[in-house]
Amino acid sequence: MSLLCADTPDFLGHLRNANVHLLWHPSLSLQSGDELLTLLDAVIEQKRPLDALCIEGSLLQGPQGSGRFHLLAGTGVPMIHWVQRLATCADYVLAVGSCAAWGGITAGGSNPTEACGLQYEDETLGGLLGGEFRSRRGLPVINLAGCPTHPSWVIDTLMALAAGSFEASDLDPLNRPRFYADQLVHHGCTRNEYYEFKASAEKPSDLGCMMEHLGCKGTQVHADCNIHPWNGEGSCTRGGYACIACTEPGFQEPGHPFHETPKLAGIPIGLPTDMPKAWFVALASLSKSATPKRVRTNATANHLEIKPAVRKTRLK
Repeated sequence: MSLLCADTPDFLGHLRNANVHLLWHPSLSLQSGDELLTLLDAVIEQKRPLDALCIEGSLLQGPQGSGRFHLLAGTGVPMIHWVQRLATCADYVLAVGSCAAWGGITAGGSNPTEACGLQYEDETLGGLLGGEFRSRRGLPVINLAGCPTHPSWVIDTLMALAAGSFEASDLDPLNRPRFYADQLVHHGCTRNEYYEFKASAEKPSDLGCMMEHLGCKGTQVHADCNIHPWNGEGSCTRGGYACIACTEPGFQEPGHPFHETPKLAGIPIGLPTDMPKAWFVALASLSKSATPKRVRTNATANHLEIKPAVRKTRLK
């Protein structure tokens, strides 16, 4: 459903123009039953090339490693066995979404289904295919993490692969494409003025920064959601929702309510990436003392109560 929201009215045509052709997808393809099985057999027997294997959803290894919690309809064969076979035939393997990448929501709690990601179990290397797995082109599983993943992350990655312009150096330490994972959700956030002055929202409808009280992790989370917004203009923080770190392994069990910021002695435990605690405390104290009345007032309002002053910007 996320992919259908790609920034184009015809994403299949968009892919075709980039020489990417969809062999099969459970929701988007007409083939089913025997037609699909014939296609899968042709791939496994090397009669049909498979450039990119894209897997959505976590891999269910239960019960007791048998994989029989999830069988491919009409085959009696566990889905994990199909994925293992197909992965050895693919030039590239992509985990689409955080469930396929890390195990995600399905792997939460006691994990009775033994759910895992393709090459990770949360932040631990391994998963269904094992930490040493490499596709036929020598790459590990490409983790398009997100819950759901941004449609452009999928399309842009497939287009780069088709153009032969994607290499191991284009992956970050968790094997996410660097074009989005080298950014932070904080970059480009429309609430950044409030963050700079530590003018914080106190309830969900407020305009202020949601880091201090409402659980936002945008200053720590790797994604370009606010630089490359969804549907051209949307993101969680722009919609008034805190970033819950959905591109990161283990996001489903943060150890605290998603809408609350855990603190120690009044200081958020999860500080911005690369910022020492002492610096944050000093910066926050200085920023709050310098907060303009406009920013302080608007931070706890659901609309702009005080507009920016109109002043001459010339220096003479």
